[in-house]
Amino acid sequence: MLKNYSDDKTKLDGMMPVRQLLPFWDDLTADEKELVLNNAITAHYEPGQLLFGSDGALCLGLVAVRSGSVRVSMISEEGREILLYRIGAGEICVLSASCVLKQITFEVHMEAEVDTDVVILGSGALNILMESNIKVENFVYKLTAERFSDVMWAMQQLLFYGFDRRLATYLYNALAEYPDGRIKTTHEQIAKNIGSAREVVTRMLNRFADEGIVELQRGVIIVKDKEALKALAD
Repeated sequence: MLKNYSDDKTKLDGMMPVRQLLPFWDDLTADEKELVLNNAITAHYEPGQLLFGSDGALCLGLVAVRSGSVRVSMISEEGREILLYRIGAGEICVLSASCVLKQITFEVHMEAEVDTDVVILGSGALNILMESNIKVENFVYKLTAERFSDVMWAMQQLLFYGFDRRLATYLYNALAEYPDGRIKTTHEQIAKNIGSAREVVTRMLNRFADEGIVELQRGVIIVKDKEALKALAD
């Protein structure tokens, strides 16, 4: 049994979740569909619970999110975390299938951000499907390439952009979720998301506040000058 599965996990019952979540479902043979149904499970994870990583499963397989949100990150030996990307409802991650995809040579951590329900197709079944069905293989490698693009974007942000620009970009993107300009988050959460230290985030937010770009309240960052924030992000 995989080490870090939630206690709330059951064998997949019925086709509907699979039809909705696996784009290659209609390209499978009857035997391949049966293989999926016999080797996929549903699982529930609570906020902060690890799906995959150094303390979780060695090789999870394909993870499709039914509801909720999962953050995918890398963690250094010193414990510094870098957010690579998020996957939400209807999205799939294959970087958790490193034993199947030998091209994946780095370890990622997958953590539920909120109450999250997923469908997990085990690595053994995924490997069989990739060997027997070219459309499954193409889908997996295409998705892997897209995720590596996300990883490279995160690395570019970290290596080549100043911290003021990275923080401004993060806050400006957060306005999509908080259109009223009241971003509900903490300095610690921001630091975790952009791969920095809380103290560094606090100093830069204080600078933004001095410049009238934001107003700082407990647990909330209020964007006062959206255009100035956008200019810093661009």
